[in-house]
Amino acid sequence: MLSTAFTETFGVRHPIVQGGMQWVGRAELVAAVANAGALGMITALTQPTPEDLAGEIARTRELTDQPFGVNLTILPAITPPPYEEYRQVIIDSGVKIVETAGSSPAPHLPDFHAAGVKVLHKCTSVRHAVKAQDLGVDGISIDGFECAGHPGEDDVPGLVLIAAAAEQITIPMIASGGFGDGRGLVAALALGADGINMGTRFMCTEESPIHRTVKEAIVAAKETDTELIFRPLRNTARVASNTVSREVVEILSRGGQFEDVRELVAGARGRLVYENGDPEAGIWSVGTVQGIIHDIPTAGELVERIVADAESLISERLAGLLNPVHA
Repeated sequence: MLSTAFTETFGVRHPIVQGGMQWVGRAELVAAVANAGALGMITALTQPTPEDLAGEIARTRELTDQPFGVNLTILPAITPPPYEEYRQVIIDSGVKIVETAGSSPAPHLPDFHAAGVKVLHKCTSVRHAVKAQDLGVDGISIDGFECAGHPGEDDVPGLVLIAAAAEQITIPMIASGGFGDGRGLVAALALGADGINMGTRFMCTEESPIHRTVKEAIVAAKETDTELIFRPLRNTARVASNTVSREVVEILSRGGQFEDVRELVAGARGRLVYENGDPEAGIWSVGTVQGIIHDIPTAGELVERIVADAESLISERLAGLLNPVHA
């Protein structure tokens, strides 16, 4: 058993998190991850209303008696979701772990902490991680350039970002972006993290609520099969490389604006990818870690394998490199 500051603070058996993923963080996957001893996250805004979120939390509780959390991603919008209502549902439902992402968690921390909720905040830079730590969050998730979704604009890969963050972060920290196996977990621990966060790898499990064709596309893909869209708009997102994402990159590289690609990147189209199983139907998030994903196990099998491989690496291969010095 790998015990770290993260497992002790957040009350889970294994230092592995299934981070919030739009359309993917639903009860079946979250409960399977929780039952395996890792930390699963319901994605709050996948649920169309706060009432629906309450129902999804209740459904998850029917499937597991282990700890799980809720991801609340806070982003600027012309018509923002009712974040305060989602926050209140999380509190009223008795969930004790929240993953915040996007904007600063400051407006939400007093209410969460008053209710005994621990807050894990996702950042893409050391400066934002330090600021969140200063605000009083309970843990940091540091997101390297390899990740799916929004990697920030600094383009710093995890090998450097995690180590740099570890020099300044004193609260539990998990590493995100590019993690999918026991080797990654050991590497993250060696760099100074207390665990790993995985999105793409958990997408590719039996309990993941996306079409099997999409899971098979992830298995077949290489680490180079992603696109960085919205770069010229300073809102970079890493997504699967397909005809739609390549068209978006081309339009924006010619000086196009968001309005020119709005229909191509519509969230409804991306959702249809997961529901109908056509990887070419729209924009969908996936990380470079797909290059080391070769199967579709159950979430339980995946967690067990990662922990066992990590323990074996630490106690056997790495320990074996420590040759005694002979006089």
